[in-house]
Amino acid sequence: MVDPGAVAEEQARADRLRRTVDVACAVLRQGGLSRAEAEALVADTRRRALELFPGKEDVFDLVLAPRFERIIEEFTRGTPGGRRPEGSGTRGTPSVRRPEGSDQSRQGKVLPFPRRF
Repeated sequence: MVDPGAVAEEQARADRLRRTVDVACAVLRQGGLSRAEAEALVADTRRRALELFPGKEDVFDLVLAPRFERIIEEFTRGTPGGRRPEGSGTRGTPSVRRPEGSDQSRQGKVLPFPRRF
């Protein structure tokens, strides 16, 4: 039998994680962070996720890390020092997609922790 208290506690932790990730993504999408600052934000978000769900590093790496990588790549790409110029948007910016798993897709990974696959 499933304990309703345990289910409610798990749901509360999942909601907290969702809010944490949503806020981190919103901050990254604002485009005002350098690449190093963005990577530090992702590392802190990962640390918080693992506090909420210990031992789930692989889940973070498979589910959330690619999402953060795409956002960082889009909002810090191609500018000196990793910042977009003031007033520049992302619309019309060409997107370079590399096949997943290729040598090109592994070059320049932005997250400060190793992949586990």
